[in-house]
Amino acid sequence: VHPNVSQGCQGGCATCSDYNGCLSCKPRLFFVLERIGMKQIGVCLSSCPSGYYGTRYPDINKCAKCKADCDTCFTRNFCTKCKSGFYLYSGKCLEKCPDGLEANNHTMECTSIVHCEASEWSPWSPCTKKGKTCGFKRGNEVRVREIVQHPSARGKPCPATSENRKCIVQRKRCQKEGKGKKNREEKRKKSNKDENKESRQESKGRAARRQNQEQRENNNKMQPKKRKGPNKEENLAPVDTAH
Repeated sequence: VHPNVSQGCQGGCATCSDYNGCLSCKPRLFFVLERIGMKQIGVCLSSCPSGYYGTRYPDINKCAKCKADCDTCFTRNFCTKCKSGFYLYSGKCLEKCPDGLEANNHTMECTSIVHCEASEWSPWSPCTKKGKTCGFKRGNEVRVREIVQHPSARGKPCPATSENRKCIVQRKRCQKEGKGKKNREEKRKKSNKDENKESRQESKGRAARRQNQEQRENNNKMQPKKRKGPNKEENLAPVDTAH
């Protein structure tokens, strides 16, 4: 170390020299040696650079190098990211993943093997033939299921998601579309006709009841009122039948 030590340093250094750079750092900063050609220069940083991990001591905080296969690490024995060509597993960098695990080339990690999972089968569909449900005796019915978990690279592949089988049904005639439409139109017209007929009958009934009521009221008005007076029989003189 050059004996010329300066106290008025820049860049976070607590003490420094013209030849070696920082010799110590201000509180909470990390001291790290950077190589420039054949020379090492001390610098003070707020965090350790890639490929280094930090350790704190009472008198100084230092940055130390990770292992050769490790790109970033938490400690020397625990890597958080591996260099190209290595896969991370439990803090270690491996060229090949252990049994039961597979290499994920996207994350460069060893991960668990995931097998495909499918849902339960749906109920069988109605028996059909060429898209129709009538006009045949032998047809086909189908059932389906969904994939709920897709497999990883080394996982078991997914099974079929649909099945069909032959089916036998009682033959029934297919109603022609034109005839069926005509029948539906006739039924609609008949229904409207019946409704109109019932409406007319109800209107006639109301009119007849109203006419009868008016007739009774007119008859009551035309009848003369009875006059009140003495009984004629009471005014007649007694007849003498003795002679």
